[in-house]
Formats: sequence, C-alpha cells, structure tokens
Amino acid sequence: MVLSRKSQSCGFAKAGVCAKDMLETTETDGYPNINEWGPLDEYDERVHSRRLRDDEHQRNIVQNLQDLHDMLKDYHPPKVVRPSLESLRPRSLPFLSSIFHRNQPKKISTEIASNLPKGLYMYGDVGSGKTMLMDMFYDTLPHSVTSKTRIHFHNFMQDVHKQLHAMKIAHGSDLDAILYVAANIAEKGSVLCFDEFQCTDVADAMILRRLLESLMSHGVVLVTTSNRHPDDLYKNGIQRASFIPCINLLKTRLRVLNLDSTTDYRKIPRPPSGVYHHPLDKAAVSHAEKWFGFLGDPEGDAPHKATHRVWGRDIEVPKASGKAAMFTFDELIGRATGAADYLELMKSYDAFIVTDVPGMTHRDRDLARRFITFIDAVYESHAKLVLTTAVPLYQLFMSTDEIDEALEGSRKAGTVKHAEEHEEVDDVMRQMMDDLGMNMNMLKNSSMFTGDEERFAFSRALSRLSEMGSQECVSCTEHNDSD
Repeated sequence: MVLSRKSQSCGFAKAGVCAKDMLETTETDGYPNINEWGPLDEYDERVHSRRLRDDEHQRNIVQNLQDLHDMLKDYHPPKVVRPSLESLRPRSLPFLSSIFHRNQPKKISTEIASNLPKGLYMYGDVGSGKTMLMDMFYDTLPHSVTSKTRIHFHNFMQDVHKQLHAMKIAHGSDLDAILYVAANIAEKGSVLCFDEFQCTDVADAMILRRLLESLMSHGVVLVTTSNRHPDDLYKNGIQRASFIPCINLLKTRLRVLNLDSTTDYRKIPRPPSGVYHHPLDKAAVSHAEKWFGFLGDPEGDAPHKATHRVWGRDIEVPKASGKAAMFTFDELIGRATGAADYLELMKSYDAFIVTDVPGMTHRDRDLARRFITFIDAVYESHAKLVLTTAVPLYQLFMSTDEIDEALEGSRKAGTVKHAEEHEEVDDVMRQMMDDLGMNMNMLKNSSMFTGDEERFAFSRALSRLSEMGSQECVSCTEHNDSD
C-alpha cells in the first residue's frame, strides 16, 4: 500500500503553521475565505509577515502552482476501474477461439483523457525551495480534491516493486501487474505528489513510463520535485534508450519549471517554464504573457500595436514591445500571409510569441504549410519562438487518428519501426517519433502530405521546433543581457 504522508506545516519549520490553517471558514482579518485560499495567497501572506522576501522568480513559480490549483477546483477525476486479472494475462487461446475471437479479454487502454490537468515537474539545486513550494501546493489544495497522496519518490518505487512482487507470487510471472498496481495507487489519491523524483536503478527505468502513463489514464494529476531536468534523468544508465519514452512523457504531460534563479540583473526575470506550453488551459495565458514581458521591453516600450509595410500592403502586429511581437495563431497564420511577410517581421523582431496554435489535420493543409514556412523563417533568423498549443508538438501536423491510420499502413508495409528515414529529427524528437512508430516511410501512408518534399518539411519543422525549445538554445539566445 502507498501511504499518504500526513500534511505538515506548509513552509520552513521556523515559519510555523500554514496561514490557511489559522483561518476561519469565513473571511476574517482581510484574508479570503479558506475555501479560496491557494498557493499565491499563502505566498503573499508570508511576504506580508516577513517570513519570506518577495522574489519575482519565486513568485512566477508560485503562480504556476496557483494556476494548477485553480484548474483542480473544477476537475472531477473519473472513477478508477480496476482491470481484471484475466485481462492482464497474455493472450494464448485455442485455435478455434482465436479464429472466432470468442471470450478474448478486452485490451486495457492507457489513453490519457484530454481534460486531465497538466501536472508540474519542479527541478532545482539544494536550497532552491523545492520542499517549501511543494508544501504550499499540497497543503492548500482545494476542498474539491477529496483524496491526495504525498510521498518521497524512492519510498514510492520501493512500495511499487513490493506490490509487483506480491502480484507475481500470487498470480504468476506472466501477469502484467503494472496496470493493476497503478489502479491500486490511483484509488488512494487523485493528486499524487512526489518529493525528489529520480531514477538511478534499471528496474525503475524499465517500468516507470508505463506506470506513470497508467496513473494518468486513471485521472491522477502528478506534481513532483527533482534535482534534475527530465533530460538529465538516468544519464549513462543501463539501457537508457528504453527510458527516453518516460522522459518524453514527463516533458509532454507535466509542465517543467526551473526553480534555480540564475544571475540576471534584468528587472523582469526569465520565466521558469520552457518556451512551449500545452494544452490551451488557464496557465497558457500567463505563460504567453510572462514570456512576452521577458523578451520584450515593457518598461521602455509599452505594449502597443504596430504596422509594417510589405510590397504595398500592411502587416498588422497586434501586440509589440521592444523586439518582441505577439500574435494569436489566427492573426498570424490564419490570414493570407507568406514567406515575404515573415521575413519582413524578422527584420523588426527577434522574438515571437504565438498563442492558440491548433492541431492541424489534412483539412488544414494550407495552414500547416504556412506555419511551417513561419517556423523556417524564425529558425533561419536565429529568433526566439514561444508557443501555446492545443496538442503536443508531435501532434501539430497529424491528429491521433491520422497517426493511427498511418501506423496501420506502415505495419502492413513492414516499415513502422525504422528510424533511418528521419535522420533530420534530433535525438529526443526521434525517440518520440520512434516510440509512436513515426518515420518518413510512415508519413508516406498519411494523407496529410502530398509528396516527399512536404514530408521532409514536416520532419524538419519538428526538428527545428525541438531545437529552438531546447534548454541550450533558449539560454544561449537570451538577448540584451550584456547591453
């Protein structure tokens, strides 16, 4: 059994009890109602009482906690459905039964619901405030969260292996016990908080992806702290290539926040999250605004509309500041724009924030082509790109149905697992595509692209988005720091 750790005082030991615990259920002493008390309220109270110094970087982190807190107020997790033991055994049926498909156990789905709030992955060095921030989040969870679990990750994995071992002893080694154990854990809490997420053991590495994916499929929201960025987990470990899908799952399904406050004398600190955000939830709005404030110059050049002239016609920029421009996808790509327009914008701006980017299917081929052209212009101009998207990057140009359709065509052609056809995609994106069976041969079975040139452009766009979103690329292109 995975046990919840009893909620402790939300803050440093010397800070005493959480301010929420001191409140009545009605508004008193200027505090909001206890049911509305969240991480940001807790942070403000500590600053007001001088238990904490107001730090803009840390406040940005707490805002992300608050965004998730607010989403959880309206979140209703599905009822956990425990799989039957029979459904977890390998299918080995008599010949006639296999022909008529009689009594075959239903395949267990680990598909993650689209309404699952995106969790958080907070990483930083010792002393960066990981425990305090987790305390703030966990102890101020809204009352709508009726079950929650917090546990040190090492203890969690020990308990998982014990449960797996007990299942094997009781029911045989051919049982796929991970799905059963995941259901057990999901029943204990719809919000699962890990302290000190890490992976140093090959036994953990081999099961983590399926375990976490199964938990999310049951509607469990994950929040974790760690000393390392997901890309640095299990580095140099045995069979690390098999762990890459878990890294991609963490980066896709959790919002990765850097807690370390770098030495930066600009008045507006760099946002703690990466440059890409999905889905289009409440946090997406603050994500875009924070990056616009960071990449622009709101104090020296207040946000304003701008107009640029290209070949006798005007290009409207809805929001500009300094060298940063902000558009919705429809404002930038939905119009009849092309390469000349994008190149002209590159002359005036070195940072672009594009919000509300949809997933594009074969019905949106023209939009996809224009967006790929824009990505190429940004990349070749060494500009910065911030996106809020409805879907993960790898689904931008193909829906899940189209991916499944193309995969089926590739399976029939026997080309589903060969990576040599998409060498233009970087290692992380290649692993993501390999995990889905996506490659250039597979794309030939997709109705999204009409020729090899378009397929190459798609592959290149994914590669460039991945590169521009990397830690190294974002860090090395921060502008005006030495001005």
